[in-house]
Amino acid sequence: MTEDMMDLQAMVGKSPDADFLRDMIGFAAKRLMELEVGGLTGAAYGEKDAERLAQRNGYRERDWETRAGTVELRIPKLRKGSYFPGFLEPRRLAEKALTAVIQEAYIQGISTRSVDDLVKAMGMSGISKSQVSRLCEEIDVRVKAFLDRPIEGDWPYLWIDATYLKVRQNGRIVSVAVTIAVGVNDDGRREVLGMAIGHSEAEVFWIDFLRSLARRGLRGVKLVISDAHEGIKASVAKVFSATWQRCRVHFMRNALAHAGKSGRRVVSAFIATAFAQETPEAAKAQWRSVADQLRPTVPKLAALMDSAEDDVLAYMTFPAQHRTKLHSNNPIERLNGEIKRRTDVVGIFPNEEAIIRLVGAILLEQNDEWSVQRCRYMTLESVSGLSDNHIITLPAMGA
Repeated sequence: MTEDMMDLQAMVGKSPDADFLRDMIGFAAKRLMELEVGGLTGAAYGEKDAERLAQRNGYRERDWETRAGTVELRIPKLRKGSYFPGFLEPRRLAEKALTAVIQEAYIQGISTRSVDDLVKAMGMSGISKSQVSRLCEEIDVRVKAFLDRPIEGDWPYLWIDATYLKVRQNGRIVSVAVTIAVGVNDDGRREVLGMAIGHSEAEVFWIDFLRSLARRGLRGVKLVISDAHEGIKASVAKVFSATWQRCRVHFMRNALAHAGKSGRRVVSAFIATAFAQETPEAAKAQWRSVADQLRPTVPKLAALMDSAEDDVLAYMTFPAQHRTKLHSNNPIERLNGEIKRRTDVVGIFPNEEAIIRLVGAILLEQNDEWSVQRCRYMTLESVSGLSDNHIITLPAMGA
């Protein structure tokens, strides 16, 4: 306590009036984090205790935006489990990005009536271009650092999905595909690995996107899960030499379109029997049996099953405890839903930079939330066997 008072008195003596409040906030935040981490570890910093629950593991830097200005925080990390300060606002950056995009649209005079009303409701009338520019620059730096960061370690599983947004280009309104990649590493943890904007989903776009991930360090990919698209399938084989899994949910929608309204429930139950099998061999045998039963009455559906067998059942060759998360793109559907909810407020983006700003901020915050979750997305024991970098263990030495 005495040491804390000395630090506080030194701060009061050295800080100019303009910086004093920000320094006070930083000092209080540091003390609060130390108390919270001490509770998680069971011991204070540097204290030796046989009953310690966890070890510290350095710090990670993070800027905290407050009304007094930017406070630079050093958030403690733990070797086991995770820690995230309760006083931080995890959604703040995305809200600022949304505000910046709306302001930019408003200034350029291309906002819809709903956006115009929202701008006024947020008290942003009379906003200047220089103010918007400063806000955009602040966000863009953080988003770019996140999207360009090095990717380390092995990533056996990769999900790819795209959502379409409207943007103005050369006086026209066009739709562009915003593609997102989410991976699980050899530690069993999930991260957002990258995003890209494409004007078409041709094979060359997918190759460029996957190669950009590879250049940042993505390796060890065993399975890529996505919707059915020949460009994705071809690019996965060329860039990563990995297996491709066709999203089972989207396949079922395509399959049931051939069954007619009256037969959809029966056909869905038939195909589901293949998914219920415990081994790849049994699943393939049941799949073919169902296709043969459907062939006389629904030949187009049977032909679809014949052509899609290997792609829809690819996940069956991976560990059984992972299969519920590998057979479809459902693990990132919630993320896509959040992106659509935020971007629908904007409607039409003024430019592609605005898309990267808002979507990138949403992805950054989602990644932060995943990083502080106590439970791994997949257990360490089940994922470790998929890594190309196996840990070499030496035999025990005799006493």
